[in-house]
Amino acid sequence: MRARLVVAVLAAWIAWVTPARAQDAAWSAVVAKARGQTVNWNAWAGDEKTNAFIAWVGEEVATRHGVKVVHVKLRDTAEAVARVVAEKAAGRDAGGSVDLVWINGPNFLAMKEQGLLYGPYAQRLPNWRYVDTVGKRSNLIDFTIPNEGYESPWRMAQVVFVHDSRRVRDVPSSVAGLLDWAKAHPGRFTHPGVRNFLGATFLKQALYELAPDPSVLQRPATDANFASTTAPMWAWYDALRPVLWRRGTQFPENGPAQRQLMNDGEIDLMISFNPSEAAVSAISGLLPDSVRTFTLAKGTIGNTSFVAIPYNATAKEGAMVVANFLLEPATQAHAQDIRQMGNFTVLDLARLSPADRKRFDDLPRHPALPTNAELGATLPEPHPSWMTRITAEWERRYTK
Repeated sequence: MRARLVVAVLAAWIAWVTPARAQDAAWSAVVAKARGQTVNWNAWAGDEKTNAFIAWVGEEVATRHGVKVVHVKLRDTAEAVARVVAEKAAGRDAGGSVDLVWINGPNFLAMKEQGLLYGPYAQRLPNWRYVDTVGKRSNLIDFTIPNEGYESPWRMAQVVFVHDSRRVRDVPSSVAGLLDWAKAHPGRFTHPGVRNFLGATFLKQALYELAPDPSVLQRPATDANFASTTAPMWAWYDALRPVLWRRGTQFPENGPAQRQLMNDGEIDLMISFNPSEAAVSAISGLLPDSVRTFTLAKGTIGNTSFVAIPYNATAKEGAMVVANFLLEPATQAHAQDIRQMGNFTVLDLARLSPADRKRFDDLPRHPALPTNAELGATLPEPHPSWMTRITAEWERRYTK
């Protein structure tokens, strides 16, 4: 009897250990093959802090794993998507020019629908075990689209508004209140152009509060539902546009250009997709120390930024090594430091060791840095089709 018990226990132990050892062996093979590879990381290059972080990542993975990272600087992620589409059309199914791409939303959907992604690979990364898949559902669902392991998360984002507290005392708590504030302070607010993701997100945020039934935003926009759902938003925007900076005839190209307007004293309030932007910018001298952060009472849109690997990437293993490095607790803490990027982590801190949790506990604070409680409710991104249609409709209405 005792011998049978010993055999049963041994068999159970082997069954438990063998998959783990196999996974470790598989990852070791990936790391070995990655050594010497060059990863062309296609990523938006419109923020100097993010560019510096990507450069730091390149230095670290080169030292640790012998993987070279080249930051292919983009104005828009669609540039990388178009490159992969063109390579597939030309029959270039291997040796592609894009190894890793910073992606989410409509661009991810486009690549997924066209079979342009390698994977699923995210759950194969050793550091995936730290990812928060319960409290941060956007790590698994990208603009309503399940990512199914075809992209790996690396930073969180949520809409906030930044104001100069020397000039703004009572901040609005709703998009209706924002219109009232703008009317009372004409020319002191603007948003990036809607071809920029931040400008389009500003309109989506307004749509959440003004749509007759916001739940429809979780389904694709169609000819049948688009006009009736967006009509209240366009009426709101028609009233807002004339009291924007330069009467809504010009818009900053992107977030950094908008931030410069605030630093120059031309506007007093702006939108951001980084809850830490005010704090990061204040300590860097990019905004005055008097800036502060606020959100809206009914919540604001939040999402996750991901990295994906094209189906024809030349350095798939190197790309996986970079994606795994981005999920290391030490890397995530470095990214959340307001002296660096200040991006909130995609990890579940409860899954970390005490030493790794301490990395986050010891991060510097700032009066402009909101707490998780102050951020309030996170609203899920609408289906990607809403962003596409809203952008096209805005241009049809206002760029004649």
